[in-house]
Amino acid sequence: MRADRDMTARAVEQLVDEVDALGLDLTATYDSWLRAGFALASEMGEDGRGLFHRLSRHYPKYRQREADKQYDQCLKGRGSGVTIATLFGMAKDAGVDIARIKGEPGKGCERQSGNGYDTSNDLKKDLEEPGAFARELAESLPPFLRKIVGLANSDDDADLLLLGSIVTLSACMPHVYGIYGYERVSANLYLFVAAPASSGKGRLSLCRRLVEPIHRELKAESEQEWKEYKRRMKKYMASQNKEELDAPEEPPQRMLIIPANASATSMFQILSENNESGLIFETEGDTLAQTFKSEHGNYSDGFRKAFHHEPISYVRRKNREHVEVKSPRLSAVLSGTPRQIKTLIQDAENGLFSRFMFFTMKLKLVWLDVFAEHKDGSLDMQFDGMAMKFLKLYHFLQQCQDMKFEMTSEQKASFDMEFKALQAYYNELLGEAFVASVRRLGLIVFRVAMVLTVIRMTEGAAYATRIVCADDDFVTATMIGKAMVKHAALVFCELSGQPIKVRCKMGREILDEVDMEFTRQEFLDAAEKLGVKRDTARRYVDQLTANGDVERTERGRYRKM
Repeated sequence: MRADRDMTARAVEQLVDEVDALGLDLTATYDSWLRAGFALASEMGEDGRGLFHRLSRHYPKYRQREADKQYDQCLKGRGSGVTIATLFGMAKDAGVDIARIKGEPGKGCERQSGNGYDTSNDLKKDLEEPGAFARELAESLPPFLRKIVGLANSDDDADLLLLGSIVTLSACMPHVYGIYGYERVSANLYLFVAAPASSGKGRLSLCRRLVEPIHRELKAESEQEWKEYKRRMKKYMASQNKEELDAPEEPPQRMLIIPANASATSMFQILSENNESGLIFETEGDTLAQTFKSEHGNYSDGFRKAFHHEPISYVRRKNREHVEVKSPRLSAVLSGTPRQIKTLIQDAENGLFSRFMFFTMKLKLVWLDVFAEHKDGSLDMQFDGMAMKFLKLYHFLQQCQDMKFEMTSEQKASFDMEFKALQAYYNELLGEAFVASVRRLGLIVFRVAMVLTVIRMTEGAAYATRIVCADDDFVTATMIGKAMVKHAALVFCELSGQPIKVRCKMGREILDEVDMEFTRQEFLDAAEKLGVKRDTARRYVDQLTANGDVERTERGRYRKM
């Protein structure tokens, strides 16, 4: 294993020597610069920094400090799906004769599909163990979120608290918007945390504390308005000439956190009376599922519409008044057991599935020190203190006019390339039914980047009508998205009632071209006619066998199942 790594390292150095000799710039775009960094970081770690500088120097606007900062981010994002084979592919496309390079890591290249993602048989393991991300990203996070991650007691806990905080706070960003797919979108997100009992998902309730002061303020304001309403109503009722007076109007019912078990009419009315925004925070996913099943509580269609801010219409019981919530902005944080996901979302093709970020946790037999104390006080106290800090930002945002969030042109180009690759990759592996999740994941990542950018304002950033995503936040949002798609794929497989496996769409197309019983050579020949490389076709045979689509009858011979 060590010999293989040394051979690969020598091959990479020879590759960079060849690039230097030809004077090629492999980092002309932000996306290519990012992929080169990820490729070197994933294979060589800190040892690849010098090579990254050598590649970056061919860019006319090269700056050593900027390159160092970029490579730091790439080191934190190791496991991005980009391997050293990507760098060899970039060099080959630029005209480098890869065959001349001794010790070319051919095996690594064979594992790459055309979109730069690994399509090997490791998907099952990859989905079952998606990998932690919050602590790796901690140094790049806004200080507000960095502190939250620092309070975690495990990698899973760090991921849980980071995701829970981002989604909870997404409900409290008035007047902030971005343009995505030609439409105006707000920061609101949906999250479902799925885990067995006693696995630690209860810590999610700490995230609710971040917005409790906002919720209390709104309720106190509502209570004061109702007291005034009752006083005026009492005076009105005591009046002898009611015909000459206007009856007082009922004040709105103000709140941030909306009960999940509200009836459909109540739910929509609360949204309408709270500037069309709100947060559902429920630690038992069954509560919402049972509400959707009840006669008067099924607002699942409105729940789906709210994700895209589509209008919701309802008839108010009092005076049978028709009301329209023109642009609902709803966030949702739910948790429950894996079974409760199936109660809420019966199948993976339900439109509700693709709107959620999913985070799955497993029960780990680790006994935590229940008597440990933090030097800065209890977690409740610390989250309450951070809540007061965010409250100041919320007040500031309330007073602002529209604040537009934007990505840089380089980030947009990288974003588009990344999601084109993800879409192609998961379409091949999990089929068209999962494509909707990948596409909505793009919107989710955009919103996560928006939330991160706004949270940075807790440090006292000046008001501006336009806020631009920092590179740190772009990389963070992208890495969170890559982790979330793995969790979503795992839940997708479970909802589909099928074992986790690569569906191998292209492999099945090749399979259609051969007889019921066929040889390995016949399969490779059929693949070649379809434009599939022989090395790739060999993997497809192995994957189809592992999936149970074919069985090996003897060495080099197979039968379709």
